[in-house]
Amino acid sequence: MGEVIAFPDPSAESARTRPEPLWREQVGRALRQVRLAADLRLVDVAERSGVSPQYLSEVERGLKDPSSEILAALSGALGLRTVDVASRAVEANGSGHGSGSYDGPVCLAA
Repeated sequence: MGEVIAFPDPSAESARTRPEPLWREQVGRALRQVRLAADLRLVDVAERSGVSPQYLSEVERGLKDPSSEILAALSGALGLRTVDVASRAVEANGSGHGSGSYDGPVCLAA
């Protein structure tokens, strides 16, 4: 069978020079996306999870790094498991590289 060879992507060079987002930023984005998709307000999720709306806002903006207990409470308040939030955070960063996924044009070398 042939080998898949990715063509060089000129924009990939600039992507490599950009710093990788922090974990707290990725988790915060994932939490916010789920909350907004569920049409919930900050105060709704904060009340359900037992944190203040101000703290939840800081978590969503990537300013605070929640403990595993807080992350579990926030996930539960959104109807998710902690692993679901972690998976969404990883997917949002496009970390599927190396597992057979390719972002740009490819050539099948036979």
